Amino acid sequence: MKHRKEHDLLGEMAIPVDAYYGIHAARAAENFHVSNIPIHKELIVALALVKQAAARTNMQIGRLPQDVGDAVCRAAMEVANGYYHDQFIVGAFQGGAGTSTNMNMNEVLANRAIELLGGWPGDYGLVHPLEHVNLSQSTNDVYPTALRVAAIRLLLPLSEACAVLQGALQEKEAEFAGIVKVGRTQLQEAIPITLGQEFAAYAEAVARDRWRLYKVEERLRQINLGGTAVGTGLGADKRFIYRVVEQLRVLTGIGLARNENLIDGTQNADVFVEVSGLVKAAAVTLLKISGDLILLSSGPRAGFGEITLPQLQAGSSIMPGKINPVLPEMVTQVAYQVMAQDLAVSMAAQAGQLELNAFLPLVAANLLPAMETLAKAIRLLVEKCIRGIRANAEKCREYLQNSTGIFTLLATRIGYERASELARQTLLTERSARDIILEAGILTEEELEKLLTMEKATKTGYTGE
Repeated sequence: MKHRKEHDLLGEMAIPVDAYYGIHAARAAENFHVSNIPIHKELIVALALVKQAAARTNMQIGRLPQDVGDAVCRAAMEVANGYYHDQFIVGAFQGGAGTSTNMNMNEVLANRAIELLGGWPGDYGLVHPLEHVNLSQSTNDVYPTALRVAAIRLLLPLSEACAVLQGALQEKEAEFAGIVKVGRTQLQEAIPITLGQEFAAYAEAVARDRWRLYKVEERLRQINLGGTAVGTGLGADKRFIYRVVEQLRVLTGIGLARNENLIDGTQNADVFVEVSGLVKAAAVTLLKISGDLILLSSGPRAGFGEITLPQLQAGSSIMPGKINPVLPEMVTQVAYQVMAQDLAVSMAAQAGQLELNAFLPLVAANLLPAMETLAKAIRLLVEKCIRGIRANAEKCREYLQNSTGIFTLLATRIGYERASELARQTLLTERSARDIILEAGILTEEELEKLLTMEKATKTGYTGE
């Protein structure tokens, strides 16, 4: 393989002749080779858009030659459209507050721009990674800005996935509205509820998550681009500082705004903690729903069996006929992972010191995958599980007839003490609640049948009449 020589502060290094990355990315790849986790693709896209906005602005104010600026903008657009992502060789975990990611981008765009101008990669006399691509910028303003843009681009699909889940749960709410079953508290029989009401409660919880995720985008729109190293804007023309956000707003289609205090935007990462916390909250909701689906579908003969989940794959290499609730199990694992990632985001955000947080790469490596994975998990849960759930109405009825929860309905008629005694007899004799009630002459068979099937008993304010 042919190589070219590049140099930096520390000396020379051989770089593959056709590589778009340069010496700074190559050193970082060697220094931070700790995992196979790459820089998230949305962060690459967002950072390319930031570079394009900067190049456009520098051309407008006369600080960047038109031919160089046009070439950088074209290279940036290519990267934003998914090209050359294999040239981003720096791992997700890196020291330097994201400098290695920024330098990797500067080098890729510079070398591609050189190529567009008729030169060969490494000919930095045509386009320089720092003097041209990084002009008027610092890692400390472009990296946090790109991270915010990337988070917004992933936040909206996550909110939309929650909307799809909410709708699917509401469809099941309507489908199961007439199926009265035993409600349970602490896994013990309580009072009647409809299967539809259970799914309605799931939908309400998801609706709250959807709304919270939708609203938090507003906080992510405040960016510190133009603040350069510490937020004072040193090295950037004042015209650049006031115009570059408008360029990025046009390129991203996002209502971005310059942070009123660029020093605050450079120092503090609390907005990422807020977003991560809301992503975690959505994961917790999914954990509750997934756990309930697993429990309600347990069986097929020795469990609850009140609902049946779609059968997706054989469940055992040794037990014939076994089918497992694999989608809720997968979602559960994703939710646990999101919760762990939230802790990493929180730890990274609090570790900032004075004018900068050096640990934003850890925020990016956890927040962005958490948002993306959770959105995918939600959509799979809807498509492969929720929409195909069937209710086992007879099983629900059977449990209700045998449940001591019936006596709660009767307590207002016959008193708590009398109802408790009948419930005790049911448990001691292992006879059905139905038989005990009929034997006691409290209700006729027709009245009991109405009690067990009427939705009225599950409505707000029912008093047992």
